[in-house]
Amino acid sequence: MSYNVKWGREKLQFPLPSPETKLAAIRRQIADHIHLPHSSFKLIHAGAVMKDDGAPISSYGLKNKSTIAVVGGPEQVSTAPERKTEKHIITQIESELDKVRTGLLPSVDKFLDSLSNRKITPGDSLDREHTRLGELLLQSLLRLDAIHAESEWEQARKDRKAGVREVQALLDRLDTGWKARR
Repeated sequence: MSYNVKWGREKLQFPLPSPETKLAAIRRQIADHIHLPHSSFKLIHAGAVMKDDGAPISSYGLKNKSTIAVVGGPEQVSTAPERKTEKHIITQIESELDKVRTGLLPSVDKFLDSLSNRKITPGDSLDREHTRLGELLLQSLLRLDAIHAESEWEQARKDRKAGVREVQALLDRLDTGWKARR
């Protein structure tokens, strides 16, 4: 299950957390992905501004396939460029990999385990789950690819390269398991 986020021309997809999850968690997830401060944008769902970060997402009617619009952003952020350090970049890489390891890896393992017991037909729930997991892994690869490490930051460049390899290996494992069972 997932929810969609529309930010300008971008359309993003995130795993849907449990109904009792606070809106603040959704806001953090979106802010981390679009690299903006949490307070620099508004979230709108079903025509209503989602204001109370302490409220559970169920109070906003957020469910599978819901769409949240992100309004605001860069024009509300200070125009002074932020000087990123190697440590900041390494933390950003580690954060993305942590999301993959704790969120996507268990889902991929569970998905691959479920393949052994079912015959797969086009359009069934396993077909959709394969597509969803593949898209989430590709989004992670794109976020890692968007991280810029200066040429003199050897550790950051090494960590980014290792991170891309790790996520790509998980995507390859997902696709190989999928193709083997079809």
